[in-house]
Amino acid sequence: MNTARPGDDRGMSLDVDVPEGALARTLAGERVWLLPQRALWWPATGTVFVADVHLGKAATFRALGQPVPSGTTQDNLDRLSAVLEATRAARLVVLGDFLHAAAAQQARVLDPVHRWRERHAAVEVVLIRGNHDSRAGDPPASLRIRIEDEPHAMPPFAANHHPRTVAGAYALAGHLHPAVTLHGRAHERQRLACFCETPDLMILPAFGAFTGTTSAGMPADARCHAVGGGVVWAAPERT
Repeated sequence: MNTARPGDDRGMSLDVDVPEGALARTLAGERVWLLPQRALWWPATGTVFVADVHLGKAATFRALGQPVPSGTTQDNLDRLSAVLEATRAARLVVLGDFLHAAAAQQARVLDPVHRWRERHAAVEVVLIRGNHDSRAGDPPASLRIRIEDEPHAMPPFAANHHPRTVAGAYALAGHLHPAVTLHGRAHERQRLACFCETPDLMILPAFGAFTGTTSAGMPADARCHAVGGGVVWAAPERT
């Protein structure tokens, strides 16, 4: 962790321990940090945002007889724990698609989720319903996750799943699984997950380990902050 004193647009400052590789941004006058763990941290309120966790996606595919890798649910939960512990977050906001499908509502998926929740019992967890959540159904009440519809006001932010602007607020969203494509001198290409920033919207990369990415659908005026090598960094302008 690096120690920094980030000031927001109003000249205030706040002592925080900044996770390695994080990139500072000021959104709607609030200093936030884009983390290489594919999360956004708002230290002034002790809040971590993630999007598109898609727990149980691999189990859903296996239920269809498709031999996809196992262990992705535990990997996702371990990475969530690492982010919460590194930031000492008091609140976790999931910007939609916590569970992938109704097939995730089974003990093989939910038992490790319950153990994870007990490990972080003091953390408030808020889920903004996404399109997959609508199909999967709300998580069990025993997980103590507060469910909200979009847009959910968290001034000066609005917590969304779908990447839509919200009048009078800066919107934080997911859904797109955004990525940027890098081009090498030998005509090779590499796609990296990214944060997608506009003057009134930030689209987070998909947090889930078993999720795809796309460069389609991003706003034309977006700045891309790529995630790679344990660092968040400003990607070259898209062409």
